[in-house]
Amino acid sequence: MRGGFLTAALVLALAAPAAAQPAKLKPPLAAVGFLVGDWKSDDGKVADIGGTSAGGSQITIESDGAALLRRDHTEVFDVRGKPVNAFHQTMLIYPEGGALHADYVDGEGHIIHYVSATVAPGRAVVFNGAVQPGAPTFRLSYQRSGADDLTVDFGMIPPGGGDVRRIATGTLHRVR
Repeated sequence: MRGGFLTAALVLALAAPAAAQPAKLKPPLAAVGFLVGDWKSDDGKVADIGGTSAGGSQITIESDGAALLRRDHTEVFDVRGKPVNAFHQTMLIYPEGGALHADYVDGEGHIIHYVSATVAPGRAVVFNGAVQPGAPTFRLSYQRSGADDLTVDFGMIPPGGGDVRRIATGTLHRVR
């Protein structure tokens, strides 16, 4: 009995490192592999209320390297530092038709379909939302600002065009 237990424990111990290795990202996702990790932020700025935000983001490799999954929790504070909102967000990033796409949904019921992305491999990515008549067009960018830091900028172009209006910005710091 004891020998069987030791053999099983040894097999599990040897198999664990192989199972723990993440999948390799498939092209063109490899160019945005710098997004993968556990991230924290406490310096977010929220334009429409003049307040701040804090939270965490986990971006993981999914579907054998064919997708990235971003899961966030965000807390929003007014100009006096009083909590005014908290919500969860999820975004799936995937290649389709030779371009990167992403679909975003949050606990407040917002849905954004990002239909293209501009990528500076290993350094930056800008996701561009679908243009729909009478609706804003959203833009989300991640810029590597250090070995373990990402600058995030989220904005929108109002219906009918014009300049991008910043909604929120901040810096994510890698935890793992």
